[in-house]
Amino acid sequence: MNRRKKWYIAGIGGVLGLVLISGVLLAAAWYSLSGSEGQYFDSAGVRIHYIDEGQGVPVVLVHGFAVPAHLQWRKPGLIAALAKDYRVIAPDNRGHGRSDKPHDPGQYGVQMAEDVVRLLDHLHIDKAHIIGYSMGGFITLKLAVLHPERLLSAAACGAGWLQPTEENREFGETVARAIETRTGFGPLLRRLGLPDRPMTFWEKAVLHLVFNFYHDPKALAAVSRASSQITLTEAELRANTVPVLTIIGGKDGLLPEAEALAAVMANHRLVVLEGKNHNNTDVSTEFLADLRHFLAAHTPAKPQ
Repeated sequence: MNRRKKWYIAGIGGVLGLVLISGVLLAAAWYSLSGSEGQYFDSAGVRIHYIDEGQGVPVVLVHGFAVPAHLQWRKPGLIAALAKDYRVIAPDNRGHGRSDKPHDPGQYGVQMAEDVVRLLDHLHIDKAHIIGYSMGGFITLKLAVLHPERLLSAAACGAGWLQPTEENREFGETVARAIETRTGFGPLLRRLGLPDRPMTFWEKAVLHLVFNFYHDPKALAAVSRASSQITLTEAELRANTVPVLTIIGGKDGLLPEAEALAAVMANHRLVVLEGKNHNNTDVSTEFLADLRHFLAAHTPAKPQ
């Protein structure tokens, strides 16, 4: 075998080796981000993945935008902590994690709230506590308005009053376009009060991998475009009958929306964690302690 052929074979072998290693790394990354597989159900034609652990009064956890259930709730230890006293159910919202990812904005918005109700029906659960964070908090507020009879309580955290304004509709479109052009989450980060700086080469590379091998950019863009469907009116908030808690960081960019919510929503309590921002409020010990107290206060007593 001549030298050129040897180099050719070695090159092919090297490329195949890199492909294999990359595949293994991507598979490992997928497992780390998505977690172990749970269960599925059909929600009006969309396959929804969910985690179901623990026993007792049910608590449904609704995660935020681009952060599936495993990352939002499992990794910080919230599922394990709450499952000691409750039955914890954590779905991947449509468009996220292991759930289906339609590209039509009409498949999101209110449908994401209805997915929670359909999941309760699937599990034969009459009422549950609902805890949402960020986007999940807005979905939780919509649930309290649309289906108060299905909620024991609602914790709409890291969120506030999403008003039906043209500015909010345009913001959803701006975030969608940023995702479609792979320029990142800059508009969203600024809205949340988080640092938005130019990305390094390696950060751009990681973002590319996340968009192409973990998230579906078209699905996330559709989620953002449909956000105007979960806005609420002042009249709806003033008519609320469900006990609602909002926990938010003092440095969260959504604090003004949370304060606006507290000013008009009936049966609502606002807790501001000073020094916390949108990214670290939900992983703090104070957050878990406040949630525990709120859940206990609104959990029906066991019959004697």
